[in-house]
Amino acid sequence: MEAEKEKSQFVKNSVLYKEFLAEREEILKHKWIESEKAGKDIGFEKALLDWIVKHRSNWRAKRMKEARSAAS
Repeated sequence: MEAEKEKSQFVKNSVLYKEFLAEREEILKHKWIESEKAGKDIGFEKALLDWIVKHRSNWRAKRMKEARSAAS
């Protein structure tokens, strides 16, 4: 049981998992904004695909720039 807790904590502390959570948060914000514009829930899948096409590359570039600045 203790080994499972350690594995779980390792995953939660990993950079990859933290990036996943940050990206998911941005997608959910995008979903909310676009759903408000549409006057109805557009759904996660549509928001995900729209966000990837329109915003992901700029968002990732900004995150990488911020990470480099924090490391210096």
